[in-house]
Amino acid sequence: MPLLDIIVLAVFAACWLLYEPMLKRLGESGGALNTDMTIIRRRWMQEMAVREIALLDGQLLGHAINSASFFASSNLILIAAAAGVLFGGDNALRNVEGLAVLAKTPPLMFQVKLGLVLVALARGLLDFIWSIRQMNYCLAAIGATPMWAPPKVLAEYAEAAGGILNPALSAFNAGVRAYYFALAAAVWLLGPLPFMTATVGAMTLLLWRQRRSRASTAVRKVRQILERQPVVHGPHMPVRDTSPPEDRI
Repeated sequence: MPLLDIIVLAVFAACWLLYEPMLKRLGESGGALNTDMTIIRRRWMQEMAVREIALLDGQLLGHAINSASFFASSNLILIAAAAGVLFGGDNALRNVEGLAVLAKTPPLMFQVKLGLVLVALARGLLDFIWSIRQMNYCLAAIGATPMWAPPKVLAEYAEAAGGILNPALSAFNAGVRAYYFALAAAVWLLGPLPFMTATVGAMTLLLWRQRRSRASTAVRKVRQILERQPVVHGPHMPVRDTSPPEDRI
């Protein structure tokens, strides 16, 4: 492998592997979209725990499961296409290598580049599958919510349910993020310099959407509003009389 390709591949691996730790570090200082959404989802579970009917929460989570299933199905189709070229024999490789826009590389190097795209897509598929499984666990937790429990128990239960929901949707985000890196890996077929440009561009776009996009600004405002507003228990949860029996009328 040429030295330039090795350097660019190392940059790609560093961006892909270090993005998540970097995002967590940025979230500690505030202002990261994923961090704000973590707090909003936790508040969602707190509101769910004191809601009289949790049907709405199940429907919302069901929509998220459908979205993850759609992405997983699309990812599987892309994996099949890439694997078909990679393992389709010399004819399939020659047909793709014959495209004028692709850089001229040895067959083995071409397989390495296409293999990187396949690995990125496969990692995304595994994230989507794990996300769907965790969201189903969360659906069970929503259905089992003890609606008439004391407020302290409901608060603990909401925190536990949020501990299921947040990793589930974080895995969904990781699956979507794999598309960015798979696309950058596909650009390697055009040459090392386009690969470097696509990798840095994908990383920059992801970070910009986390900190500077309109969505991140709006989500930050939603988080701030929710933090000022306490969780209110509905009228379906009567206040229990804790006074001694002899003092009750």
